[in-house]
Amino acid sequence: MITYLYWFAIFALAAASLYGIGVAAKNWRVAIIVTLVILVAGWGTYFFRLQQVFVKRYGGVMRINVPEGQHHLAATWKDDNLWIENYDPKANTCIFSEYSKGNMLQGKVTITNCNPLIPTKQ
Repeated sequence: MITYLYWFAIFALAAASLYGIGVAAKNWRVAIIVTLVILVAGWGTYFFRLQQVFVKRYGGVMRINVPEGQHHLAATWKDDNLWIENYDPKANTCIFSEYSKGNMLQGKVTITNCNPLIPTKQ
């Protein structure tokens, strides 16, 4: 819900600047530039700072796809970064992938000979 409110506020601010500067002041060149700056700054702030904070703390919206051929096992938070554990049955490996803010610093840990889905015979 907070994600939708954020984008509503960004688009409302952009529309208000477009209307206020473009229509009221009749300066369309400045209105378009200011509107684009607001939209780009809003996107950058969301993507590089707020997306995972919204999801973790305030119930925001985020979508992650499991790679083809892998099985999802678990997800956990470390600070504001999301770690996803998937299992690749072809390579018999468990893969922990980090989704950091803006996907700038993504960690990846691979555990070989990991077989969490098939019980071992004893």
